[in-house]
Amino acid sequence: MDIARELVLELYPDARAAWLGGSVVRGDASPTSDLDITVLRDGPVLRKSIEYGGWPVELFVHTEKSLRYFADKDQGRRQPTMMRLVGESVVLVDTDGTGARLQKEYLAEVAAGPTPLSADELGLLRYTITDLLEDFAGAVGDVRLAVATVLWQEAARLLLTGSGHWAGTSKGLLREVAAYDSAHGTDFAVALLDGVRADDSRLVDVVDRILAGHGGRLFAGFELVAEI
Repeated sequence: MDIARELVLELYPDARAAWLGGSVVRGDASPTSDLDITVLRDGPVLRKSIEYGGWPVELFVHTEKSLRYFADKDQGRRQPTMMRLVGESVVLVDTDGTGARLQKEYLAEVAAGPTPLSADELGLLRYTITDLLEDFAGAVGDVRLAVATVLWQEAARLLLTGSGHWAGTSKGLLREVAAYDSAHGTDFAVALLDGVRADDSRLVDVVDRILAGHGGRLFAGFELVAEI
């Protein structure tokens, strides 16, 4: 926190607010974790990576308008990156109360969860996963592994967004599934990755278990109208 605050005061003395978020604040930082610092000022809007005080640092410099823009974009993809960086944070600088206000607002948005999937979105996810399962059934070797790495992620997104939970990418997606498991007493995070590693039908079994909760596999009858 001291290094993060020192960085903001040195590089952005005109900052209205700044927040430290990410793994360091969550308490699950690794030896390679960086400091995720979001800075609020009048402009320009930018993202950059630097080293400071022995730490790798990811800087996200925003205006209130750009924070809202990216938070709305995250709402659309159901991945609350910006909202977590500000909402689930430690306030480093707050010259006018904006730091605490926006932290509270974005934390409330994270807690509220994403908008429900539309019928078209749900259908597309079911169809995509069904198609991947067919590819997986006929794959061997490296092709099988390549399909499996996509399949578990699409199944995880259906599990989460189909149940009103946030999704993510990469390790963030796995973290969201683990949080879902903790809340629901399930084992999907472990089961999905065990299935990716295994040379048997375990991945198919767990993906079908997820699909069953949202209407099952979908191929025949799937239709999606393009809006051009």
